[in-house]
Amino acid sequence: MPRMTVNERPIEFDLDPRMPLLFALREAMNLTGTKACGGSGGGGDCGGACMVLVDGVALRSCRITLAEAEGRIITTIEGLSADRSHPVQQAMVAQAAIQCGYCTPGIVISAAALLQRNPAPTREDIEAAIPNICRCGVYPRLIRAVEQAGRVAQRRESISAAPAPGISAEDAAKAVPALRVVKSE
Repeated sequence: MPRMTVNERPIEFDLDPRMPLLFALREAMNLTGTKACGGSGGGGDCGGACMVLVDGVALRSCRITLAEAEGRIITTIEGLSADRSHPVQQAMVAQAAIQCGYCTPGIVISAAALLQRNPAPTREDIEAAIPNICRCGVYPRLIRAVEQAGRVAQRRESISAAPAPGISAEDAAKAVPALRVVKSE
């Protein structure tokens, strides 16, 4: 039975070791932020929506079996930052680099891995490190978001973006001027 650490929790899967990590995360652990893609199960093209960090490296979870993940440290989008405070998450919101959102978790994981290695990436570094496909076409904003996240990670800039999850509607309205809470009578 494959054992690994997922989002800082030791896990032992009672599943076929040949199963792609993607399905174990989504189906057995209910970590649905990691999205299924065209490459799931080995066939077709993978757009990168299934990216996870494996020992700090962004890899496609549809291409890794549980046996290959044995003994490794896996971080999903849910484990990157429970309160969405990671600089990449905040910069993606601030730069409006999210459209439908399907590819966003994979992009955030790829960008986080890049910034861990290189906190001041060039445009070329970003394009090379983020192979994810976004059918909505957020690429120019994505580049700006990763550049901004790098500056935030280096504490050269701060972002006032989305309120953290779990915030009350009233507190969110204070934090986001365009939001108004309507009281029911």
